[in-house]
Amino acid sequence: MTEITTTHADLLGRHKYVMPSWLSLYYDEPIEIVSGSGRRVTDGEGREYLDFFAGILTNMLGYGVPEVRDAIKAQADKGILHTSTLYLIRQQIELAEKIARLSGIPDAKVFFTSSGTEANEAALLLATQFRRSNQVLALRNSYHGRSFAAMSITGNRGWSASSLSPVHVSYVHSGYRYRSPFGHLPDAEFIRACADDLRDVITTMTSGDVACIIAEPIQGVGGFTVPPDGMFAAFKEILDEYGILYISDEVQTGWGRTGEHFWGIEAHGVVPDAMTFAKGLGNGTSIGGVVARAELMDCVNANSISTFGGNPLVTSAANATLDYVLSHDLQANAAKLGTMLIESIRGLQHQHSFIGDVRGKGLMIGVELVVPGSKTPDAAAAARMMELTKAAGLLVGKGGMNGNVLRIAPPLTLTEAEAAEGIAVLADAFAAIEGGSTT
Repeated sequence: MTEITTTHADLLGRHKYVMPSWLSLYYDEPIEIVSGSGRRVTDGEGREYLDFFAGILTNMLGYGVPEVRDAIKAQADKGILHTSTLYLIRQQIELAEKIARLSGIPDAKVFFTSSGTEANEAALLLATQFRRSNQVLALRNSYHGRSFAAMSITGNRGWSASSLSPVHVSYVHSGYRYRSPFGHLPDAEFIRACADDLRDVITTMTSGDVACIIAEPIQGVGGFTVPPDGMFAAFKEILDEYGILYISDEVQTGWGRTGEHFWGIEAHGVVPDAMTFAKGLGNGTSIGGVVARAELMDCVNANSISTFGGNPLVTSAANATLDYVLSHDLQANAAKLGTMLIESIRGLQHQHSFIGDVRGKGLMIGVELVVPGSKTPDAAAAARMMELTKAAGLLVGKGGMNGNVLRIAPPLTLTEAEAAEGIAVLADAFAAIEGGSTT
């Protein structure tokens, strides 16, 4: 019988013994989260935190939401957690109908998976099959998952473990303005420079018959980098000249998180050929998927199934989650409180020269830390901020190519009082770093 550990240190020792060494953990002293309510969680040693990262943007509504809990319980009480897609699944069909309608894609069809990685794999399968090409365009500084093909289209060295790839990938500018050689240009000229680069890459580095481009409207793991609105519309014009499909990776930007739109790509006035989604839709249950034009979705000319994707349990949870997002207008809440957070953090930026950039939309905010007086990434400062905010009872995320970007993405149900509480913790932590304190 396995001994039940009572401390995080004990559990960490067991983790190191049986889990892969490359499985990342936050903090010098990692924590186990054992319970939660609203936007707050409690760790295995009884410490409570305000959660500003939502399980990597996955606990979109927060914790202990009665509507989601009741939907899961109602399905579990039926005794059916799984059937596979060999049988009709009512909840899956109902959810697909909602997503197809919300997508804005004409004649849309939906395929469900168990994660965002698997969703991106499915989208690549569709695009390469439809175009009969293994050439793919991706963005520099991007992240699309941890599988073989998803890693091969990830333009971030820290998360792409191998140069081996089932597809031939060419990388184009991402719109990461703070570190772009075009960053000094006004929006229109910046967009034109990135679009010209895209055309040049297609012309010089591909045979022209590229299957697709896959792009995050706001790069998640890359540090919540935000391109100017309209950049992907300029890309789409060029892609259409070659018949290249557009896949929008909405795994982190979907469901109203950006505040101004339900899907991140809408900021660019583009209707993509396909969108991938996951994370927040299940509010912690494991679901992902692809919504695409019917012609594209139906192009696979072999039999297929999804064993776990869209099973009755997760689609029950996802239906309840999506209904909650819509009925409570959480997109508007993300816009309101996101503006409050961004403006407050930009105010703090004027006080601290090591805050190089504050960017984002809605409840998806990146704070890039640098060596004062330069743009040199300061990963150590970001690591200190993680420890300081944790000690003060606030959980935030970290990312960026250099590990120097704080990622702030609380549940969409965040309240104004909680936003103010989080800002106060961040302000104290920034002040501590300015003063040289590490505790």
